[in-house]
Amino acid sequence: MTIHHTAAVLGENSNAPARLRQHQLYHQDSQGWIDIAYHVSVDRNGNIYELRRPDLVGDTATSYDPTGHFLVVCEGNFDEEELSEAQLNGAAFAFAWAAQQFGIATETLAGHRDASGDTACPGASLYRHVSSGDLKRRVDDLLAGGTIDLRTVCGAEATALVADIEAGH
Repeated sequence: MTIHHTAAVLGENSNAPARLRQHQLYHQDSQGWIDIAYHVSVDRNGNIYELRRPDLVGDTATSYDPTGHFLVVCEGNFDEEELSEAQLNGAAFAFAWAAQQFGIATETLAGHRDASGDTACPGASLYRHVSSGDLKRRVDDLLAGGTIDLRTVCGAEATALVADIEAGH
């Protein structure tokens, strides 16, 4: 399980859906990848967005091979801004779901920089939670609580949720 950041300051959380669309265009058109590089994204308010199906290998513009990694990206530049508590909890929830769903040991949780020595990703304020063990502890606590239900929302319901996020709700 590997955590990343987008390395771009988000600004208002209402920008998150548009930013994901920008990432998708960049990853597909400029990088030639099949979709956004990561499996899920988490915005500042802790909303979790499904990006690439977990059965598809992610991509990276650095030297590590993401085969076998479940990739979570947090929207923001955590060398320049602080990670919100909601975003940290959303990332923990996504990792707990993946650990439960795919039988991944939480001891594998690491930052992008741990897998590839050629990046500072996921940024200082996010990496503090990885290196201190705080993010793993949050994942373990969620797993100890029972089944993790990460529900997929599609169609009109998803459109309405995205519209609420873009409206600042």
